[in-house]
Amino acid sequence: MSETIQRCGYVAIVGRPNVGKSTLLNHILGQKLSITSRKPQTTRHNLLGILTEPNLQMIFVDTPGIHTNQERAINRVMNRSAASVISDVDVVIFVVDRNQWSEADEYVAKCLSNTSVPVIVVVNKIDMIEDKETLLPHLQFLSKQVNAHDLVPLSALRKTNLEPLLARLKTLMPENPPLFAEDQITDRSERFLCSEIIREKITRQLGAEVPYQVTVEIENFRAEGKITHIDALILVERDGQKKIIIGNGGERIKAIGQKSRVDIENLLACKVMLKTWVKVRSGWSDDERALRSLGYMD
Repeated sequence: MSETIQRCGYVAIVGRPNVGKSTLLNHILGQKLSITSRKPQTTRHNLLGILTEPNLQMIFVDTPGIHTNQERAINRVMNRSAASVISDVDVVIFVVDRNQWSEADEYVAKCLSNTSVPVIVVVNKIDMIEDKETLLPHLQFLSKQVNAHDLVPLSALRKTNLEPLLARLKTLMPENPPLFAEDQITDRSERFLCSEIIREKITRQLGAEVPYQVTVEIENFRAEGKITHIDALILVERDGQKKIIIGNGGERIKAIGQKSRVDIENLLACKVMLKTWVKVRSGWSDDERALRSLGYMD
């Protein structure tokens, strides 16, 4: 009697900032793992999302948006982080936004030009294309820009056409036993996921004012009985940014804390006591040593 074939492999999700990579991962997994916002560069770390089915495990790597701006250390680190996974996976998903093609997309395509693994180009947000007749010519255009194994138009947000993408990915997974337990959805700690939730709420609260020189460090994470106590330090680079995050009479920092606590309680499935405060650490985003200590170079 022949043994059932088990398949397990890595899939990198790459693209320029703000094309919907994290939204795609969340909907593939069927739950929120990667933080999202309308702001570019929301994702700053490679994040594993694990999808396990009978005899199949696909390990998705959500990467920071690859971008041409490399003025600051954090931009260079994020680019290196995204580029480092391309050669170590079994399939690459290259996400592009609707029928747009920019210099930044061109840059990502160039980064992928030497890869030997299959590249699937995902044309995301097709629900936002008003004239659907423009889609076919754009797919033909993309096929000339990228040596693509396949092109899949979809809407990650609306979950439109996700199944054909998953079906194609399954055929490309190598024969391997699973690497993670079947109930494991990521390799990241709860501590890390909590810091990302808080950073998401900051990004969403601040709108156009959002300072990209903001990060979150969990200084204390302990469970006492049925309550988890979390102390979170929000780091900024200037006093003006600190004032913006705190808001008038502390209103904004209070709202950030309240919204974060709701999501963290859902994540941890317990009551949470969350304390947040803001501290100025000048120049952290352009200092590789500081970035290493904050977990950006793991």
